[in-house]
Amino acid sequence: MITGDGAYIKKINRGLLLKTIIEHGMISRADLSKITGLNKATISVQVANLLEEELIYETQQEHNAVGRRPIMLCINGDAGYVLGIDLDYRHIQYTVSDLRGYPIQSDTIQLKVDDFDAIVQLLIKQIKEYDKKYSTSRYGLVSVMIGIHGTVNNDESILFVPKNQWRNKNLKDPLEQALNITISIENNANLSSYAEKVYKHHKSDNLLTIILTSGIGAGIIIDGKLHKGYHGYAGEMGHMIISPDGELCRCGNHGCWELYAAEPSLFRQLSKDLNKPNLTYQDVETLIIEQDPIAEKHLKKFISYLSIGINNIINLYNPETLVLNSEILQMYPNTIDKIKNNLTSSVSQYRELVISDLGNKACVLGACALAIQRFLEVPELILTIPEEPVIGKAVH
Repeated sequence: MITGDGAYIKKINRGLLLKTIIEHGMISRADLSKITGLNKATISVQVANLLEEELIYETQQEHNAVGRRPIMLCINGDAGYVLGIDLDYRHIQYTVSDLRGYPIQSDTIQLKVDDFDAIVQLLIKQIKEYDKKYSTSRYGLVSVMIGIHGTVNNDESILFVPKNQWRNKNLKDPLEQALNITISIENNANLSSYAEKVYKHHKSDNLLTIILTSGIGAGIIIDGKLHKGYHGYAGEMGHMIISPDGELCRCGNHGCWELYAAEPSLFRQLSKDLNKPNLTYQDVETLIIEQDPIAEKHLKKFISYLSIGINNIINLYNPETLVLNSEILQMYPNTIDKIKNNLTSSVSQYRELVISDLGNKACVLGACALAIQRFLEVPELILTIPEEPVIGKAVH
């Protein structure tokens, strides 16, 4: 039995109400009481507080029935904003979201340096601009969540980023000192997996996302919670060894999975055999459409190596939902069937294997969602992405 003082119980009830309002988008006090099981007096007090804090607002639902229109409660998305950042090797993605989880601005900046201190100064400059732009709202820019393509300690310091060769870096403290904003650091695959859970696979409590874009990383959700491991390093599946005498990896081992089944490895092999440096995704899509024999050979090998790792992961975790985040897999016909044909183990099973709809936005959307959950102090989130396009630009 969970017990606590009055303030603790009020905090739990507040989080439950906010969670329910967010999930339904628009809901009456009476329905809030029915769904949460809280009595009308508790609902009345909590709603009054949330209205005073401007985290929710009242509106009236349009309907044709005779009688008084019910007063509905909605989250005030414009009360504050969060900033999600995907800090990758060659570019940085920024997405600003309101408190409903709606992305309202996205920008991408191409990186020409990988020096840690230079990138810290660039982040400070950019975050200051967003902070200024959204400062007129009630709570302003409430927090920043940064996704790192490497291992992140439980204290949010960076252990190792292979592509940048960053070791034992503290990104959080210099940013907070310069900005006076709450900064959080998280692994990019964890954030991507969180986005899949919050925005797409609401009912899947055992979900595993595999990111294939810049290497291979995995975000693991077990019993509805992010699984991070003892130090925070869980999910570094790209460095699972599938060929002990294979290629040398930047991590120091030989034959790591991401050397054979990550998108950069496919691009590298195709560029070499086709004698075409700097291949793009559009180039690969054209090769697939034209059924180029060299491309087809490498894609089959890519699927084969990918399936080896996926088979291992299924045996290890028995996931309910397995999400593959890869632009290559999106453009290659019948990808899921081809992978399933390679999954022959009878030891363990999964419920569904899908390709991510969120693509390269998964990390920043997960960053925004986790920042919202922490700010509002809700137990969990169910969010939707509006159909309207997000205003954005690429900055070089």
